[in-house]
Amino acid sequence: MVLKLYYDLMSQPSRAMFILLNKSDIQFVQCPVALHKGEHLTEKYKNDVSRFRKVPVIDHDGYKLTESIAMLRYLAREKELPDNFYPNDSKKQARVDEFLEWQHNNLRLACSMYFQLKFLIPKMTGNESDEDMVILFESRMLDALEQMESLWLQEKDFINGEQISAADIWAACEIEQPRMAGYEPREGRPKLKAWLDRVRDATNPYYDQAHVILNKVVKKAHGIQSNL
Repeated sequence: MVLKLYYDLMSQPSRAMFILLNKSDIQFVQCPVALHKGEHLTEKYKNDVSRFRKVPVIDHDGYKLTESIAMLRYLAREKELPDNFYPNDSKKQARVDEFLEWQHNNLRLACSMYFQLKFLIPKMTGNESDEDMVILFESRMLDALEQMESLWLQEKDFINGEQISAADIWAACEIEQPRMAGYEPREGRPKLKAWLDRVRDATNPYYDQAHVILNKVVKKAHGIQSNL
């Protein structure tokens, strides 16, 4: 059965799926979607790929699925994911799920909205940033990053203990996103930086491949060399 991944590496969950599939040695057809060209907004994309007009999307021999967390759980049932990424053990799996549920309204929301308000929307529209909204979501982002260190990492190597899991991959891809808006989440956070380094080391060369475009944007927009 053929597995296709529709993705854009500017998208955080697209990067997470790209890393997961490659690191798990799951064969898939790469179907890049250029969000900046509006390829996801066409009627053909809506009819043939995703009625939600989003990325990422997987097409497993005609079975199409959106939402990266749903894809993760589906692939854990249908494919042979390494057990540490999404454990079969009920309690260990629940710990991964616990983080993935938390991150939606915390880490993902805050980092994504900060990136969009500070960088993406002004770039696309030519309008100034809404500074009040930028300040609001920057504050929420800082809170979420503080909680990453104090509540999720503590003294562990990874979110779920001593082995990397899908939680780490999804979190790292979200935390990288605000770098395109000029904010470096590693700065002043040695524990977070050390954890990101471990995630990168555990998933390379695919982590670096997934973040090539992001790092180019960071360098071009802000003249900042990659920390990778």
